[in-house]
Amino acid sequence: GLWKVRGLGEAPLPLFAAADRADEVHSAEGLEPEVQLRSLTDGREVIEDYRNLQLSLRAHPLTFVRDELRRRGVTKCADLASVRDGRHVEVAGIILVRQKPGSAKGVLFITIEDESGIANGILWPDRFEAQRRTIMSASMIGMKGRVQKEGEVIHVICDRIIDHGDLLHRVGDMSFPHRTGRGDAAQHPGSPDRGDKGWSPEPRNCYWPPHAEGADPEDVVRFKSHDFH
Repeated sequence: GLWKVRGLGEAPLPLFAAADRADEVHSAEGLEPEVQLRSLTDGREVIEDYRNLQLSLRAHPLTFVRDELRRRGVTKCADLASVRDGRHVEVAGIILVRQKPGSAKGVLFITIEDESGIANGILWPDRFEAQRRTIMSASMIGMKGRVQKEGEVIHVICDRIIDHGDLLHRVGDMSFPHRTGRGDAAQHPGSPDRGDKGWSPEPRNCYWPPHAEGADPEDVVRFKSHDFH
């Protein structure tokens, strides 16, 4: 009963006492060097968020590669609203949904997402079959094709699908520094002040493009899409 437990007293049991004595003696094999872990980059934090939650409140992965996408002539999804109907464009993003309804006669509908919003693409059966492997395996794609507008509904009629997975491979080692604006009035006096005549506000560029110091393909997480066939 309980009195037997109380009868053990305060002395440690032999098994635990032996373990305590062993902990006080450290062998050479048991000593481990201290490890200095590298701080996570902004891109790594976003990748780890997506790896565990499939979303991140820090930033969208395409935020880190927007400069490169701009150099490749890729339009933001949100900017499709200002693109003329019938114009050829390329938009890129992470695949959210692939849909191939039975009533659509082989037509595939794709929804992608970048940091500005979403875009919807349409692939006719022959275009889908010619690029099936890229469409079904890539996590981030570019949709090249013609813009089709009907009222507020916008689609990209896709001629070509491009795998932009190489850009996602870079995100894990990228940083997105948020720095304050450069105040250089002390070194360059004489600029108009808010109270001066003719003063008008000018936008300040507080964005420094992301940088990469090498990238590891293992850093990239597989983004899960919702597929309906």
